Amino acid sequence: MKIISGNSNRPLAEAISSYLNLPQAKAVVKRFADMEIFVEIQENVRGQDVFVVQSTSFPANDHLMELLIIIDALRRSSAHRITAVIPYFGYARQDRKSSPRTPISAKLVANLITHAGADRVLTLDLHAGQIQGFFDIPTDNLFAGPVLVRDIKDHYDLRNTVVVSPDVGGVVRARALAKRIGTPLAIVDKRRDRPGESEVMNIIGDVKGHSCILIDDIVDSGGTLCNAADALLAQGAKDVAAYITHGVLSGGAVARVTSSKLKSLVITDSIQPTEAVKVARNIRVISIAPLIGEAIGRTSREESVSSLFD
Repeated sequence: MKIISGNSNRPLAEAISSYLNLPQAKAVVKRFADMEIFVEIQENVRGQDVFVVQSTSFPANDHLMELLIIIDALRRSSAHRITAVIPYFGYARQDRKSSPRTPISAKLVANLITHAGADRVLTLDLHAGQIQGFFDIPTDNLFAGPVLVRDIKDHYDLRNTVVVSPDVGGVVRARALAKRIGTPLAIVDKRRDRPGESEVMNIIGDVKGHSCILIDDIVDSGGTLCNAADALLAQGAKDVAAYITHGVLSGGAVARVTSSKLKSLVITDSIQPTEAVKVARNIRVISIAPLIGEAIGRTSREESVSSLFD
């Protein structure tokens, strides 16, 4: 087995390699003067089981091309099996035609990864579960739930805690986590007038006097979370925190979160944290390297991955 990393999140790849007690394979991923991507695998991978760790985070298109070119280089180097390990699958929000004459980009990217030569995909908390069906190769969608649950149990009195979905679309995810930790569930009913903006309408469920934990897969602009926190506090919540798998945090999101009424925002390192995230007063990063490392090890040994979440 060999681990190869692109440039999107080298610290995570190093943490995964450390968990597996396996040094990363030597590879060069660099740019020509005109920013074309050049990849060279600097050791023998013939007949090997190779895992390519690469999130398609900002800049999404550059990191996607890196992934495709690394896969192609491995295929042409006669690797036995190539697994694309994509902790954050960046095009997952474009999973359907939201209006006439728009693309289904998640399917396009799935086709690109497949045709580049990947034999299987391992990813984390897809925005929409049906994206697994977009791939014509085996695809494992891991869940950050166990990692988040451990952290919640370490920091909260579950007797006075309510899990909250920030919108109707995230109810299934929030309900699963609430069931796992044995807490009630509440829902924020909101209306989105345009992309990147949201208006909270009302709260479904009793949150008065409780610590509220917002659960979601992606935080991008941060507007939804901040509006939800305001609405929950207005309904009498004791305090509000958020646990999000993928901290995209684009534009002024970090500043928006730090100036908000959120007690804390906990994200995983599926996307490499920026310096602004690292120094933010109320943003904390937890690692999913052991989870992904264990899944990689089980995949290589042909063992069950789903049993990780039983």
